[in-house]
Amino acid sequence: MKFPSLSSSDDVAFDDYDEFVPAHIPEPGSHLAGHAILTGEDHVAFHELTRDLFDERGVYDMTFGYNLARLNLDSRHTDAGYRYAESADESGVLVAEFTPTTEFCPQSNTLAKGSFRAWNGLSDRHEYDLVRVRVDDMHHKAGIINAELEDHERRYVESGTLPGPNAGSGGADAGVPNEEGYDRDPDAPF
Repeated sequence: MKFPSLSSSDDVAFDDYDEFVPAHIPEPGSHLAGHAILTGEDHVAFHELTRDLFDERGVYDMTFGYNLARLNLDSRHTDAGYRYAESADESGVLVAEFTPTTEFCPQSNTLAKGSFRAWNGLSDRHEYDLVRVRVDDMHHKAGIINAELEDHERRYVESGTLPGPNAGSGGADAGVPNEEGYDRDPDAPF
């Protein structure tokens, strides 16, 4: 299901999904240090898959009114979006680091958890056993958000199922699609 844009982005220049433009994506942060950073075609291939998974699971940035994967292509926000790396320590693990547009982005928690649920809930669509998601340290609540993501990850690894949509910070991810689809209104983006 595709959601209509809530913002006017007709005048904004976007890169194409099949382009790797290092100047338009965030620099890899501390969570990717020491891992094999995806670049070029490897980055493009995983990011194109990300777009499809985020469309399917409704991971949309409500501020900009588009699929969160499009943030990497938005010329207005060249330091925001996702970077990916294959884990140097664990086979079959991809580390995805989300850099929000601002250090106070109020959607960072929901977007990171929605991303985790999309990548790991649809893991049969990619080659990784686990996609570990972290928010870049520049966000003022990165420590809290990342601790919750670590808990989601631990529960997912232990049980093989995703934590429920209301798990974590008092329902901060309520309405995020679960592995069977949406727990509420199927047209709701989160």
